[in-house]
Amino acid sequence: MSTDKIAYTDLNIQTTIDNISFQVLNIVYERFNRPMPKHSHGNTSYELHYIPSGHGIVTIDGKSYDAKPGVLYMTGPHVEHEQIPSKDDPMEEYCIYFKLSKTTSKNSAPETAASIFSKTHFWYGKDSQNLLEIITQLFFELENKYTGYMIQVEALLQQCIVKIVRNYETHKISDSHFSHTNLVDSKYLIVEESFLYDYESITLEGLADRLGLGIRQTERFIKEYYGKTFTQKKTEARMSMAKIFLNDKDISISEIAKRLNYSSVEHFAYAFKKYYGISARDYRKQELYS
Repeated sequence: MSTDKIAYTDLNIQTTIDNISFQVLNIVYERFNRPMPKHSHGNTSYELHYIPSGHGIVTIDGKSYDAKPGVLYMTGPHVEHEQIPSKDDPMEEYCIYFKLSKTTSKNSAPETAASIFSKTHFWYGKDSQNLLEIITQLFFELENKYTGYMIQVEALLQQCIVKIVRNYETHKISDSHFSHTNLVDSKYLIVEESFLYDYESITLEGLADRLGLGIRQTERFIKEYYGKTFTQKKTEARMSMAKIFLNDKDISISEIAKRLNYSSVEHFAYAFKKYYGISARDYRKQELYS
């Protein structure tokens, strides 16, 4: 930073993780040219302090700690702290001020990043999660205010919270996990992956078996969701790959027909011309030599 202080204050940014609402009031960068006297924050208030460069001493609840590049320390409610910069190499600090509140009560819920954050009133250590990258991106978004910057800022703050908590722990596996897709959504994925990966060989019967549906049910399912028949979807996928293969002069047309599972090169040539209105040979000449 080329200035001694950049401050985004009175922001009122709010983001919710699990059942805890995080209100961000201030986001500040400062180069300390003078000591900061002992101070603390009230109930439900937390402050992230990140030292990107410079040196100094931080005294927290009467104990002194080195402030040096890459150090992160968190101060929660009523945690007294003061910052004393080095005279020769004054420390710089990024600071994010959070105010927390519970939105709902969850009984016997697994411990989450949000709950660990709220329970940890003090932490000091070397950042192991590359937080600086997120913080500098946060300042970039707030400075430029490009389209969608508020969405970006909220997302970056959520990442910041998660990475703070990961600094507290050592590769701890989360107690919370994504829920499984429902049966209908799973069927969409099965259909799309079948045409994406098995376009050359998939049959209506084989797809019906994968879906656990009857053949007529499968035909209706595809028609209702994609507006196309099974045959149209399969032809579409094979013809798309045919163009890709034809753009590679090292693959012969007979080899393309074989890869796409056509019974003969003549069958492939007929299908290609019917679909695109041009022969495979003419298409290759047009693409490779135009």
